[in-house]
Amino acid sequence: MADCAQCGVALQGSPLICGGCGAVQPVAATDYFAVLGLERRLGLDGAAVEREFHRLSRRLHPDRFARASEAEKQNSLAATALLNDAWRTLRDPVERVEYLLKLEGYAVGEEHAGKGKSAERQPPPDLLEEVFELNMQLEELRMSQRMGETADAEVVADLAAAEKRFAAMLNDVDAALVAEGARWDGGQGRAEAAARMIELLDRRRYVRNLVRDVRQSLTVTA
Repeated sequence: MADCAQCGVALQGSPLICGGCGAVQPVAATDYFAVLGLERRLGLDGAAVEREFHRLSRRLHPDRFARASEAEKQNSLAATALLNDAWRTLRDPVERVEYLLKLEGYAVGEEHAGKGKSAERQPPPDLLEEVFELNMQLEELRMSQRMGETADAEVVADLAAAEKRFAAMLNDVDAALVAEGARWDGGQGRAEAAARMIELLDRRRYVRNLVRDVRQSLTVTA
């Protein structure tokens, strides 16, 4: 744990501000969990984290340092920006998983999805047939839109049903991520939990894009 740059007392909790003298600290490279004074874990008490965010926001707000030195003003601005970034990332359970895995050195993200297969992202094997059918229906709908024709009612109904199915898949993936996150936090089988979470994140990204594409097409039709 670092010491306060002003009074020399060991910093407790967030490294952004001294609990003793109240001085805002020069922003150094640190992870978002540390910014909020949190242990690196996926299961967080959302209400408690939000309270800590607001408490720190009040203490770090630039208005409190309007008459301070230029260095303190800059520290306040930088600390507030870092705090906001940390809060936006950690309050979202999915972003939290991806962020923590990256912190731990795992290759996570769209740039790694499907690596080793082809330049174009492949659908999960169990969705191949359904995605093929979906793409055919989407193309038929888009063709009708380009031609200025009324969309086939059966195709629209099928796409609406598909949207609901894929949205339900997203919920299932999120539930599975929570379960794997608990396994990670427990400290047992972390490598297996990480591998499974990376797989789930890839699946979630792909299915989320399907939901987006269907919704966009149906919105144009409505």
